[in-house]
Amino acid sequence: MSELSEAIRAMVEEKGISQELVLDTIKQTLLATYRRKYGTDENAVVTFAEDLSSVELAKRVTVVEYDDLEDEVTQISLEEAQELSSEAEVGDELLIPIDPKSFDRISVQTGKQRAQSAIREIQKDELLQEYRGKVGEIINGYVQGDKDGDLIIDLGKTQGYLPRKNQSPKEYYTKGDKIRCYVESVRPDERSDKNIRVLLSRVHEDFVRKLFEIYVPELVAKDPSIEIIKIVREAGYRTKVAVYPKKVEADAVGTCVGLKGNRIQSIMKELDDERIDVIKWDPNPLEFIANALSPAKVLKVYVIDQAKKEAVAIVDDAQLSLAIGKQGLNVRLVNRLCDWVVNVKTQDQFAEMDISREARSVADSIFMDVPEDQMDEQVESMVDEDEMALTDLPLDKNLVEKLNFYDIYSVEEFINLTDEDFANMPNLSASDVDKINEVIRENVDIVEDEVESTEEEGFACPKCGFPLTVGMTECPNCHVGISFEEVEEETEE
Repeated sequence: MSELSEAIRAMVEEKGISQELVLDTIKQTLLATYRRKYGTDENAVVTFAEDLSSVELAKRVTVVEYDDLEDEVTQISLEEAQELSSEAEVGDELLIPIDPKSFDRISVQTGKQRAQSAIREIQKDELLQEYRGKVGEIINGYVQGDKDGDLIIDLGKTQGYLPRKNQSPKEYYTKGDKIRCYVESVRPDERSDKNIRVLLSRVHEDFVRKLFEIYVPELVAKDPSIEIIKIVREAGYRTKVAVYPKKVEADAVGTCVGLKGNRIQSIMKELDDERIDVIKWDPNPLEFIANALSPAKVLKVYVIDQAKKEAVAIVDDAQLSLAIGKQGLNVRLVNRLCDWVVNVKTQDQFAEMDISREARSVADSIFMDVPEDQMDEQVESMVDEDEMALTDLPLDKNLVEKLNFYDIYSVEEFINLTDEDFANMPNLSASDVDKINEVIRENVDIVEDEVESTEEEGFACPKCGFPLTVGMTECPNCHVGISFEEVEEETEE
């Protein structure tokens, strides 16, 4: 093997650069040397032997008459050309080999600098592309050094940077320790023309997510049976993971915990025994809050302010400190996980709070397993005598509970809801609304004579002219709020 081909092979293997890029670097080096000597490289030609045993540099020149010779770099006289090839004629192009040894020292140095710079750029670009593909993934490395608490991690081809703020406060590493990190970002290093900056983290929530995906294959299967909804964490102390079964038969929590807790223990070990609570996610925020307060057992959850997403969780006296957690950590994580402001109270503390009996009754009917006859009594108490209760319709129980959660108990209350009202009901999907409307159309009769009498009496919406009936609070067509007395006055006028 020639020296050239050996050098090319070494660059490919040692530098991790593709052969095509190595050949292009050699070519650009020769062109830079040529350009340094002749002022241009437009007529320079670089060719490699098929086995890469040699490389040739030549200049392409055009044959001209001696009297027409103007540029010795790009032209050659007919007499000189015929010395090289007896068949040469005016207008022909010839390739004249150039011995690299003929270049002066400065030209050679320019070429070498160009080659070194090109190799560094190639390596940097390839590293950048390779590690950008690892963003959002877990990577292994070894602690190489410590600079003011920030760790330098040897990743093999490059270094990673694990700042103090991205380290768990309870973990400690020394030089040579193996470490597993989450790749947060990758970008060029402004301080070095040959390095990249790989930012690592061990406190990111997605670091925990990726560990779950490693130890719980059901999360990343082709047809996953469970999914992680949300993760909140105070690194080094506690993490809460909300999971949900995508298939009816799946046990999301049990799958993540594993047989005898083997899976969750492996993940906790990776996090230096950080406590992890696996919570079953529930679309009902009250159920979800109760689940999220694990390991505490919750008696009841009440909605205090639906708009502000404020709730109170009731626990036994013995469970209060467990529910709140050390320095409020548990309930603080619950607030972030559920996106609700949750206060934890004992039954006695709750009794002292200024909450109406009606609000407590509504919360009870939504959250607790109340006997069906008591549930019906509570709902009936919320429906006026001249209205039809939603429970009188063949509606799915789950849909009724969703409506009750938003204090909707009668057909009339549902019909009077506006698009804005529905927009403020995140637990009620568009398909839920369509199903409810369909059941109402099939089971509720519209009294036509009332509309006719209204038309005869001249009662109509002052905005769109839609016929109105006595007692309406808004127009069914344009949803403008109305007072029936006002409509009567406008009609009389």
